[in-house]
Amino acid sequence: MRKLYWMMALMASMTMTANAETLPEVEETQATQEKATVEVPAWVKNIKFSGYGMLQYQGQDKEGDHTNTFNLRLARFILDGKIGDFDWRAQIQGTNAKGPGEPTVQLVDLYAEWRKYPEFKIRAGQFKRAFTFENPTHPITQGWRGYADVINNLSGFGDRTGEKSSGGRDLGIQVAGNILPNASGRKLLHYQVGIYNGEGINMKDKDNKKDIIGGMWVMPIKGLRIGAFGWTGTRGEMATTYVDPILGRQTITLKSVRKNRYCLSAEYDKDEYTFRAEYIHNQGWGSNLEYGDKADGWYAFGIVPLIKGKLHAKARYQTYRVAKEWNSSVNQVECGLNYFFTKNLEMHVEYSHVNDRKLAEGKHNYNLVDVELDFRF
Repeated sequence: MRKLYWMMALMASMTMTANAETLPEVEETQATQEKATVEVPAWVKNIKFSGYGMLQYQGQDKEGDHTNTFNLRLARFILDGKIGDFDWRAQIQGTNAKGPGEPTVQLVDLYAEWRKYPEFKIRAGQFKRAFTFENPTHPITQGWRGYADVINNLSGFGDRTGEKSSGGRDLGIQVAGNILPNASGRKLLHYQVGIYNGEGINMKDKDNKKDIIGGMWVMPIKGLRIGAFGWTGTRGEMATTYVDPILGRQTITLKSVRKNRYCLSAEYDKDEYTFRAEYIHNQGWGSNLEYGDKADGWYAFGIVPLIKGKLHAKARYQTYRVAKEWNSSVNQVECGLNYFFTKNLEMHVEYSHVNDRKLAEGKHNYNLVDVELDFRF
């Protein structure tokens, strides 16, 4: 009887030891299963949310059109991500593009780019056109109350063809890359070529004819770019107006019109010193036939640090000739300061003297003051 008792005690002890040994294994298995249920895919981990806002005060003393107003210039919300060798971006914008009290919210960027090789990247979707140095510059980094008039009119912002405000963007596909490394590995040549609908953002091609835009620039020393761009294409169903000089009758027609443009560009950007100049020439009718089929314009500016990382001074001269004649030109001389509270919060103050020769005689000149508070998150 005693022998049976000890045998049963020994078996119970062995069972308890086995259970104690397997308990860590069970707990580890359960922990692994729980971990597997909350594992986030890599592409989700790579998503980044950011954005920025631009608050504005602006006043001008144009004769018969004095203004003095606060304005919400721009707000953008951005998602960036990465899936394998592809980067992607989605960007939504809110702005008073139509004027104060008429806000516009729209999708401005939606694209993916294959970036496995820096010498040959492919981008598809809706994004900045491959035209000019200033077009792809960030609105805050650009440093002024707005892009130069010639950029706005001949680079697909509020285009002279009547295209809706598109921020220089279009739907299409582009290849680009940096090539020809020097001894230190820095690339000396950049190229980019794109095919686009030619109608601006969120628009299908209206005449089944594509725009072809390309650019190339050399970078002989660090910070310096010297480049040229070309653009050929059409705008489908452009609304054109013509006023008969004898009958005084206005005619509005819809038709497909050509756009042939080129741009010459130079820029130096290093150690908080930025200098840039561009000239753009256009051949092709605008929405107002009275101005003819040619236009051109240019700008040049410098931004230099007074206190590095804190305070910059700036000056810009610009001209846009809607009919490539001086009596159709708008000329501006501008100066101002940019103050950085932090790297994500800055204030721009600017004064502009405007000479608009399209206005009536004696009313060509007026003054404009602009103050902006810009922030990023």
